Amino acid sequence: MPEHPEQAVCCEERIDGRTLSGRERFLKTLRREPVSGRVPTFELEFYLTMEAFGRVHPSHRRFGQWGQMSQRERELQLRDQAETFVAFARKYHHSAIHVNGVSGGGVDGKIRVLELIREMAGDEFALLVYCDPTFGIPDGQRMMSFTERLYEDQAGLHEEARRSTDRTLRETERIARTGLLDGVCMCSDYCFNANPFFSRSMFSEFIAPYLTESIRACHAFGLLCIKHTDGNILPLVDLMVDCGPDALHSLDPQGGVDLAQISREWGDKVALCGNVNCALLQTGSPEDCAADVRRALRDGMARNRGYVFCTSNCAYTGLPLERYEMMHDIWYAEGIYPPAG
Repeated sequence: MPEHPEQAVCCEERIDGRTLSGRERFLKTLRREPVSGRVPTFELEFYLTMEAFGRVHPSHRRFGQWGQMSQRERELQLRDQAETFVAFARKYHHSAIHVNGVSGGGVDGKIRVLELIREMAGDEFALLVYCDPTFGIPDGQRMMSFTERLYEDQAGLHEEARRSTDRTLRETERIARTGLLDGVCMCSDYCFNANPFFSRSMFSEFIAPYLTESIRACHAFGLLCIKHTDGNILPLVDLMVDCGPDALHSLDPQGGVDLAQISREWGDKVALCGNVNCALLQTGSPEDCAADVRRALRDGMARNRGYVFCTSNCAYTGLPLERYEMMHDIWYAEGIYPPAG
């Protein structure tokens, strides 16, 4: 991993003699405000914690005996999860942590992990949680039944969407009231690589109203919203932007999404996150991987604002750690905005 203190100093952003934290620069980026120095980075999920530093990722832990644990043991389990989130964010210079997959304690457990991260790291990182009540692509077991319902049980789908939205927003508001949270990640997937699962009319009827409502509610809670979906978003991107998210993630090149094109057409309305090709990171040559990382940096940073560097999905289980670290090292050395003026 790169250790260049002099480079870190020259890439700091300062206002009134004070160095801005990664959290502050991340939030400025989601608001499409100019930032200087190194372009912010994070990952929707970073699952390579065991390989990186010998810790099981929180979402891979299962506590079947949570109810039998003492309060002290529960606290130790939650603290260890908070330490894991902080460890990978610091190791890879992330500006934000998506606190997702907390094991044990339900909403109370998630709130406690957020508290512990703030105790450990202060305002070093922006903190995000999952919040997306909208329908995504159904799994294989539900694909046929869900597709039938799109045509034969439209009222039932709206009732289900209403319940999901109400339940999700109640939980999110409860977490937001703690003052620990900066934003949410909305992670329902709508698209395959070749095309969206939902037609434009289906999206407009079954998804857009509830996505728009959820984003407006989160904004009212004081939270910024990152909308994620993999695949070919091009037939739906205008409808998604109209719902009002602050950022789009993951801008998937495997779905034919061209970051430069999206930036030209939509960069004035929404921040952009991602676009490093995960398939290349996993199976491509080192030369092809490096070229793709540099392409994403070039295209994402062209506007000098509104871009968060990251993969086009997440650092998923099975992705070679050395490839992620190669991506990180190129970003660290080259992902630096030129000085203003």
